[in-house]
Amino acid sequence: MSTRKLGLALVGVLVAAASGCGSDSNKEAKSPLKDVAGVPHDDQSRCDFRGRGDREVSEATGPGAHRPNIRRVFGVTGQGDDRRRVLLCREVDTNLDGAKDIVRTFTDRGEPLSELTDSNYDGKIDTWITFARGRVSKMQIDNTGHGEPDETRFYVAGKLSRAQRDTNGDGKPDVWEIYEEGKLQRIGVDLDFDGHVDRWDRDEIALREIAEKERQDEQAEQKKQQEEKQKESAPESAADAGATDARVSARRR
Repeated sequence: MSTRKLGLALVGVLVAAASGCGSDSNKEAKSPLKDVAGVPHDDQSRCDFRGRGDREVSEATGPGAHRPNIRRVFGVTGQGDDRRRVLLCREVDTNLDGAKDIVRTFTDRGEPLSELTDSNYDGKIDTWITFARGRVSKMQIDNTGHGEPDETRFYVAGKLSRAQRDTNGDGKPDVWEIYEEGKLQRIGVDLDFDGHVDRWDRDEIALREIAEKERQDEQAEQKKQQEEKQKESAPESAADAGATDARVSARRR
């Protein structure tokens, strides 16, 4: 091979290599999970902050994470000394796969408002939570992966009060659960799926536990009343004992 041909061949190899490196760089730049300042470009964020001048974003790294996996979005009002930040949204990547799987929103008073969760990390929300005065008031769950809730739980004062489930996928509840003090009391079942309860099943164990608790409370109240009566009669008993001692002493004299 002549020197000229050898030179042309080397030039071709170098051009091909340079072209290949450039191609890989372009592919990497288009990757949806490419890190930008330690945060993935597309992390399935559901907080409203992009392109908004009235929002501030804070990124944090949680335990076990090697890059930021907690995002807080603040609403900003006022200027200068009147400037104020209020937490409006917080989202977390709990399994550290680069995508946010829990997002919670807040009221302008800082109380929880709602929460969305991807509990099985498949990229789809399957749990919806509603708060009232900082406590859970309703929870909806998608147990089938169809994107719609098939179970709803209702809470009173932070405790589970009742629940309903759709077991046949027709969009209507056919099982109802009633709770007392957070414990299951009875279950209603719609056997023919006409929207009405056909049979109520009582949880005898739960009922016995409730009855036993009531009995213990009653015994405790009775004991308390007896102790109070004993305290009230104690001074009289002491006075009687003193009088008896005085009479005995007088007789001895």
